[in-house]
Amino acid sequence: MSKRYGSKVAVDAVSLEIPQGRIFGLLGPNGAGKTSLIRMITTITRPDEGTILLNGEPLHANHPRQIGYLPEERGLYKKMKVGEHLIYLGQLKGLSKKGAEDAARHWLEKLDLMDRWDQAVETLSKGLQQQVQFVATVIHEPSLLILDEPFSGLDPVNTNRLKAEIRQLHEAGTSIIFSTHRMEQVEEICEHIALINAGQNVLNGRVSEIREQYKENHFQLSYEGELPSNFTENFTVVSQQNQEVTIAVPEQLTGNQLLRTLLNKGVQIRAFNEVLPSLNEIFIRIVGEAKPVQTD
Repeated sequence: MSKRYGSKVAVDAVSLEIPQGRIFGLLGPNGAGKTSLIRMITTITRPDEGTILLNGEPLHANHPRQIGYLPEERGLYKKMKVGEHLIYLGQLKGLSKKGAEDAARHWLEKLDLMDRWDQAVETLSKGLQQQVQFVATVIHEPSLLILDEPFSGLDPVNTNRLKAEIRQLHEAGTSIIFSTHRMEQVEEICEHIALINAGQNVLNGRVSEIREQYKENHFQLSYEGELPSNFTENFTVVSQQNQEVTIAVPEQLTGNQLLRTLLNKGVQIRAFNEVLPSLNEIFIRIVGEAKPVQTD
């Protein structure tokens, strides 16, 4: 699908298939087109070209009731009380008043927030407002959940609590699109990812397979004593510190050959493992900008 704003091409013939019931990471630098993609998926805007299918059906007017969207820019009505706010938003998503109230109480109890029921949203901390907006996002039990920086403003305890709820939704079969600039969170949570750059899909697949694809034949060794000076005859030391060394092995050789060489030279090995690149390293390599990853 494609989307243009005047002469600017925000999304350029992007084709994605998000596996049902999986957690899918949507990544990209500032201005890459991620937000434009999300807005089309949520029917806020329409693609200029292409078709979006949800569970095999082209998007239609009733699909937003099956979608929960937590935007990066939060949007709660600050003067409303937490309980009435959630009931109102639940009804907008098709729940009855009683159904919305029951769902709101269920979620607030799960997050230990029932004591905030009659409290005005504006009196809550940023982290508590974030949790209330998460409840508003999932209150109608969407089959597709879109989370844009869901842990922004949360302390480590509440971040872990929200992660646990996301995993439970995933285990219950909810499809989740997860957008964040925190690559370590993507590696921890996501099974599949797509990297969007300049409006195009430049990388797509399972996280484990992508890390394997971009590995550089590097191995990390923890050892005791001293390394023999001549063991680097066929290998290159990338880094070395505190009885740990990272070694680059030529493409024609294997990690087993390195390990055999070390053992033959009497090196006392404590640990030996292949180094796979992080998603952050892969991101920088593909996008070509050696700077911290951010989202638009």
